[in-house]
Amino acid sequence: MTTLQGRPASTSAPKHTGLWSRLGPGIITGASDDDPSGIATYSQAGAAYGYSLLWTMPLTLPLMSAVQEISARIGRITGRGLAGNLRRHYPKWLLYPVVFLLVMANVINLGADIGAMGDAVRLLIGGPALIYSGAFALLCIALEVFASYPRCCKVLKWLTPVLFSYFIVVFLVHVPWKTAMKGLLLPQLQRSGDYWATVIAVFGTTISPYLFFWQSSQETEELRADPDAEPLNYAPEQAAAQFRRIRVDTYVGMTASNVAALFMMIAAAATLNASGITDVETSTQAAQALRPLGALAFFLFAMGIVGTGLLAVPVLAGSAAYAVGEALQWPTGLDRKPLHAKGFYAVITVATLMGLAFNFPLVQRTTHLTPIKALFWSAVINGVTAVPIMVLMMLMSSNPRVMGKFASGSKLLRTVGWLATAAMAAASVGMFLTWKS
Repeated sequence: MTTLQGRPASTSAPKHTGLWSRLGPGIITGASDDDPSGIATYSQAGAAYGYSLLWTMPLTLPLMSAVQEISARIGRITGRGLAGNLRRHYPKWLLYPVVFLLVMANVINLGADIGAMGDAVRLLIGGPALIYSGAFALLCIALEVFASYPRCCKVLKWLTPVLFSYFIVVFLVHVPWKTAMKGLLLPQLQRSGDYWATVIAVFGTTISPYLFFWQSSQETEELRADPDAEPLNYAPEQAAAQFRRIRVDTYVGMTASNVAALFMMIAAAATLNASGITDVETSTQAAQALRPLGALAFFLFAMGIVGTGLLAVPVLAGSAAYAVGEALQWPTGLDRKPLHAKGFYAVITVATLMGLAFNFPLVQRTTHLTPIKALFWSAVINGVTAVPIMVLMMLMSSNPRVMGKFASGSKLLRTVGWLATAAMAAASVGMFLTWKS
């Protein structure tokens, strides 16, 4: 049996020996979800409502995990990312608006994250935040454009343990664990519109469109990096081993992401809410508020902002580049040399620099896009974009023209995937119902 690439189909299983070596696209995707913008959202949830929103984390975990596993399967089975499959199987009038909205949301999110990284360093050592932001933006561009795919992924993967800084912060402050466990296991619902707006923000931050595009495209990168691997539509004998790897990678990554977010909320509840601070607009404000409570907690929180930003910025820029490149049929992939994928790397560079530009005072005055407004509009666009993308993903996952013999898939996975889609649809409707002009 041969494949479309002309190589004999391999029956070899993934060459992984330990858990860490089996982690890749899933762990990077999960950790990048806790970016500085996410830190701000989770900190605000804990500051405003104490422990009463902790229940959102165990609820979103299976939903997020199912959707990410589906996106990874689409990439591994077809050998194309989400945008590539949308272009191949759906009309352009549907593809282009989805990609446009994704890029808009990512650029605004990039601006908020790059600015937060610069502010975090300013809090730690003083100096001009804008200079630090510029240095971080250029560093992230250099990593994606000039580093090889294996090296880029290795750097991103080794940044994921930065999430442990938030685990440590929790144990440096006093937490009433009985109250926290009650908030985690027993939803304490309120009728307040602000309460539900925060719930919606947590959902929108945890389940974001750029994560779908990134993980799906990373699976195509893994295919090109392994000479023995083929898209599963052409090498179905590899499916069992690859599905196991994807499931472990994805569920470990999403669990680490949600546990870290949970600990951010607990830390904010135990410190900010307990001190009467109920309004946090940015991640650096949360870090600054921790300073009186201990130098180590403040340092770890601020360094966590920098570390997660260094992880998230390449993912945000990269997912935009994958989406644009696949939609326009450009050569895409971090495994390609810059001169062989000019458009792809141009999108990475331009998106990152546009994000950086939002932090210049002149641009902020012109666009009226302050950091908190950037977070708001990014959440709005993500909320508008997520639902149709998730619907299309679910339709693709059961479409034999896309998935071949794997279209039937797992009934449980499809069920949870549709539940996640319904939850995000409800969150999007709720976002507009709780809209404040």
